[in-house]
Amino acid sequence: MVTVTPKSTWGWGLLDLAVLGDDDRALRESAHRVALEVLRPAAMKLDRMTPEERIAQDSPFFSTMATLKSLGYHRLFLSREAGGPEERLSALTQSIVLEELGWGSLGLATAFLVDMLPVMAISNFGSQQLKDELMVPWVNDESGAYHGCWAITEPDHGSDFLGLRDAESPSFGRAQLVAEPVEGGWVLRGQKSAWVSSGPIATHAAVHAQAGRDGDVFHSLFAVVDLRQRGVRRGPPADMMGVRDDPQGEIFFDDVFVPEGNVLVPPGALYPAFADQLLCLTSSVLSNVAVGVARACFEEALHFARSRIQGGGPLSRHKNIQLTLYSMFESVETARAYARATLAHTQANMPGENPSALGASPRHSRAAQVYTKRVAFDVAHDALQIFGAQGLSRDSLIEKLFRDARCLLIEDGTLEILSLDAARDLIDNYERETYDLEEMLTKW
Repeated sequence: MVTVTPKSTWGWGLLDLAVLGDDDRALRESAHRVALEVLRPAAMKLDRMTPEERIAQDSPFFSTMATLKSLGYHRLFLSREAGGPEERLSALTQSIVLEELGWGSLGLATAFLVDMLPVMAISNFGSQQLKDELMVPWVNDESGAYHGCWAITEPDHGSDFLGLRDAESPSFGRAQLVAEPVEGGWVLRGQKSAWVSSGPIATHAAVHAQAGRDGDVFHSLFAVVDLRQRGVRRGPPADMMGVRDDPQGEIFFDDVFVPEGNVLVPPGALYPAFADQLLCLTSSVLSNVAVGVARACFEEALHFARSRIQGGGPLSRHKNIQLTLYSMFESVETARAYARATLAHTQANMPGENPSALGASPRHSRAAQVYTKRVAFDVAHDALQIFGAQGLSRDSLIEKLFRDARCLLIEDGTLEILSLDAARDLIDNYERETYDLEEMLTKW
């Protein structure tokens, strides 16, 4: 891992200044340089390309992913047993790296995260054979030969999947990707949606599929599938409004065989609990990335307000702009604090991480994702107002950041469905001390 000696505290949160040691500060500065000098230029180039150009062999997408792997970023979040650092990064340090990746590019950060999902799933649920055959070479890859995606959403099924918390919830009907049992494994038939992040270029997918002919979402499985085999087809890459720096597209499965050993979570009672905890982790991770997007918007607006002359002086001298900038700063700082606290709690309570853990909190992880994504969009909106007409130009970074922030309100679940999922957890599980108010008043 390349390290750089910190030269400033630009963009640092209060916790960074208060508690980070020299090694963590150097890692934070290194991640920032990578975000600034590698991710952001590549993201701007990719954003202006056609969908077909973004997946061509000479696309900067592939060289950027290879650079991240050559620097060892794909190992930072793994345990030592899975090929990660000798001393696993603290949740705080992981939050800092995630924020920097989001600051550099939401799309490339998303590509990086979905690439890691199959490896992390194998490390926690895979057999030793699968670890040796797939996880080890993937972790040792420094050229970008492996790339993962998360194949969960379908053309007719997206956020409704997230809203199904227990077996009493109404089924969303027959899935469009079905896994049927055969000797030695399963056969996949069907498709995933046009907005599978990294779908057009991934070598492997973490796949959710409905198991059996008459099953529902609760009779599903989770498997790692090699997308280079016969029977896998890709649709054309989608031409999305934002997050264009991570190619998205359909994946079709025509009688694709999945060995039993590649099924990490089989149909049964474990699947709903697994899916719930997986969403706790992805929500906690994405909330820190969203903070990076919000911070990028705030910093662009602050720099512009200092340099843009209007009304006889810099914009930053006008009180309405000062109040807007303060509000943006307050939002970024509070979002950062909650995102980091939530990731720390989630990691400490994930099954397998702590033997005494009861599981990560769905309501807190969903709230972190809802809050930080809303902050990212609100800050992007305010930043664009400060830029005025200049911010509407396709040559402006804030124009891209605004589109990406808008996409965040949908990515990984809409704000509405995430809020409803958190509300169900609140109603079912939030406890308060019982007391008799009249009796208390009498005693008082």
